[in-house]
Amino acid sequence: MPDHRHYMQLALAEARKSPPKPTNFCVGAVLVDSIRDEVLSTGYTLELEGNTHAEQCALQKFAQKYHRPVAEIGQFLPPGTVLYTTMEPCALRLSGNLPCVDRILQTRDGGAEGVRTVYTGVHEPEKFVGENRGRSQLEEHGVECVHISGLEDEILQVAQAGHEREA
Repeated sequence: MPDHRHYMQLALAEARKSPPKPTNFCVGAVLVDSIRDEVLSTGYTLELEGNTHAEQCALQKFAQKYHRPVAEIGQFLPPGTVLYTTMEPCALRLSGNLPCVDRILQTRDGGAEGVRTVYTGVHEPEKFVGENRGRSQLEEHGVECVHISGLEDEILQVAQAGHEREA
């Protein structure tokens, strides 16, 4: 049984690697084989080239490890793969990039088990896109979303690094 708080703290450590910018949240993600209790991949905001999100980076790095297109990773993710992310996955990208919700759902294409559970630390603040429907969209498609409590203040502090503080 995975230690959920441990993996959320790993995701938070990844988030701290994100370059602070006023136009992004610093988010971390950890892809985990929950049966073997083993990290498969990690990612953080802007880790890879382009305007990349943490979940996108974790999935893309896993695909690169196996020399496969990211759209096919659901076919070779181990059963029981889960995703820990410090912030609720996005359902809308203002940049035009594929939202993280769609990337997670893509792991289930072709009948693959893919990512069945997403553990989150906080909901996305309504700063950039208004109300994020990431959690509800995942749940509508059969992906369980579980909030891991206890790190919210720290996650939000890291997530908003580089943002102007409101007076």
